Amino acid sequence: MISPSYSKLIQWLLHSLGATENYNGFFPAVYAIQLSIGDPERLRLITKLIYPDVAAHCGTNWKAVERNIRTLVSVAWENDPLMLSELAGFPLKRKPTNAQFLAILTDFCTRIIL
Repeated sequence: MISPSYSKLIQWLLHSLGATENYNGFFPAVYAIQLSIGDPERLRLITKLIYPDVAAHCGTNWKAVERNIRTLVSVAWENDPLMLSELAGFPLKRKPTNAQFLAILTDFCTRIIL
C-alpha cells in the first residue's frame, strides 16, 4: 500500500501547478502516480499498465482516464511551465506527454519522500 503522505504530496504538487479537484483528471492522476511510485516499470507502458487500473479504480474507461489526465497536463503547462521544468530537473521546451508528466511527478515524489 502506498503511504498516505504520497497522496498528500501529489495533491499538493497538482494544486501548485494549478490543477484542482474540479478537474476530472485530478484523482485519476493522483492514483496513477501512486501506482507508478509502487512500480516505476508501469511508466513504460501507461496505456496497458496504468490506465486500465486507474479506470477500474475510478469506475470509468481507460480512454476517459487518458483524456482527463491529458487535460490536467495542459492545465499544469498553461499555469506554471517553469515549475513543471523545475520538478523535471531540466528545461521543458514543450508540454509533456501524459507519460512524461506522470514520470516527472513520480520521480519528484520518490526523491522527496525517500
